[in-house]
Amino acid sequence: MEFINHLFGKEEELTLLQMCARGTLVFLTALIIMRIGSVRTFGKESAIDHVVMIILGGILSRVITGAAPFIPVMAATFTIIIIHRLLAWICMYNHILGNIIKGEKRVLYTEDKIIRSNMKKVVVSEEDLKQGIRLGLNEQDMKNVKEILIERNGEISVVKK
Repeated sequence: MEFINHLFGKEEELTLLQMCARGTLVFLTALIIMRIGSVRTFGKESAIDHVVMIILGGILSRVITGAAPFIPVMAATFTIIIIHRLLAWICMYNHILGNIIKGEKRVLYTEDKIIRSNMKKVVVSEEDLKQGIRLGLNEQDMKNVKEILIERNGEISVVKK
């Protein structure tokens, strides 16, 4: 037990070695917890994914610096990942809740017409649409565009005619 206290330190003054040891242990434990969560926890970068990233970054850093105890923080991390996975599972089966939690896609352009009301709701400009065309179709204009959408994760997608 003395070796573990020496290696990881107590919550007061931590040495460089102790913070590195804590950082390594937190990284490996968080990686295991994330793998338990799901592949998409950080993959889609939807609003809920960003919330999880911010919360986990905040609480895990506290363990490394000694501002919070290891076991309770890891339990909280595991709980957050389980809640994230549960909400993602519920959203698979409940479209309305999915739209509330993850957001909903909106059509910004269709049938040669820009839908300005949707553009205002999601704060997207015509330049953003043009950027989506350049990135999605590698073209400069809308002649080959069937539809432009803003997806649930905030990305602009372009459907070719």
